[in-house]
Amino acid sequence: MKTYLVGGAVRDGLLGIPVVERDYVVVGADTAAMLERGFHAVDRDFPVFRHPKTGEEYALARRESKSGEGYRGFRIDAGADVTLEEDLRRRDLTINAMAQDEDGHIVDPFGGRADLDARLLRHVSPAFVEDPLRLLRIARFAAKLGDHGFHVAHATHRLLCAMVQRGDMAHLTRERLWREMNKAMQTARPWRFFEVLHSCGALQELIKPLADAMGPSRGHGTGVDSAPIAALKRAAAQTTDAAQCLAATLLSCVDTAAAAEALGERLRADRVTSLLLRRAAAARALCERVEHMDIHALFDLAQMWRAFDSGRDIGALVRVCEAQRADARLGRVLSTALPAARAISAATLKESGVNGPQLGEQLAQQRRDAMRRALHAAGLVT
Repeated sequence: MKTYLVGGAVRDGLLGIPVVERDYVVVGADTAAMLERGFHAVDRDFPVFRHPKTGEEYALARRESKSGEGYRGFRIDAGADVTLEEDLRRRDLTINAMAQDEDGHIVDPFGGRADLDARLLRHVSPAFVEDPLRLLRIARFAAKLGDHGFHVAHATHRLLCAMVQRGDMAHLTRERLWREMNKAMQTARPWRFFEVLHSCGALQELIKPLADAMGPSRGHGTGVDSAPIAALKRAAAQTTDAAQCLAATLLSCVDTAAAAEALGERLRADRVTSLLLRRAAAARALCERVEHMDIHALFDLAQMWRAFDSGRDIGALVRVCEAQRADARLGRVLSTALPAARAISAATLKESGVNGPQLGEQLAQQRRDAMRRALHAAGLVT
């Protein structure tokens, strides 16, 4: 029985990236042997166990053979006779198919270290195409390792295109797509996730409105960014929040709040992202007018977002909307004007004897006047 550190921990360690999670593979053992040593089974249908002291995951070395459609259609053999090389061969990318023994020696049967040096995302074997989920994973790795200059190998790109043309994207659930998108948004270059999917035609099958908004696929590093990619880059420069980054990206391919709601439902989006996207879409025209210093639009936007409530944080909405425009001033305008408007309260007007319909009218007028004065004092309007 031998234990090896495998996968991302080996890859990240060689790249000098902090290792957050460690996974191990055990060769020469079976389920009974693991349980005898005090390990706890994680899944009754999958040979993964949790260490009794560290809580880290240990998986039995296994072979996989295709037995059905999609990413669940595999038969698993986790016998004690499975070799380390057989286990590594079933992995997706060469840089993820390395192992490290207990003495620190690297086991690298498929050239993963050379591909690390060449900054290549390359498949281990033709069996790569048997699991459509791998297409999403390679796009996420392109995003995660984008700062290190990694790109998809040409031969692997051809496999991705073949998977799309074969109709494999139909086997990916919307829930799994959304989960992978969320993970990608928290990487160094989240836009690479969508660029990789778009370049092989997968995005057209998975999120057609986004693919249409991105336009014709171009080679890596060429041409001008499409509107969704430019918006995502601006959003990612301001926040690592996945909901804000996704809403900023998807806002480029919806025209109305109704279209935003429909897209969110189709993608099985989480509630936070759906709400951000819908509210940002509803406010699009007002935001454009606010950037041209339209006080009435500014008042209407604040009212729509309930921003006159001093306890309400609209920062996420501002970042999503600002990501649409390179010269956006929305945040600065709102942060300047809102404190002045919030200082005008209905209670104060009531104390001065204003009641009935006049109360709402005067409150609105005084808040608009306060906004105008604050923007004038800050030099934002003349």
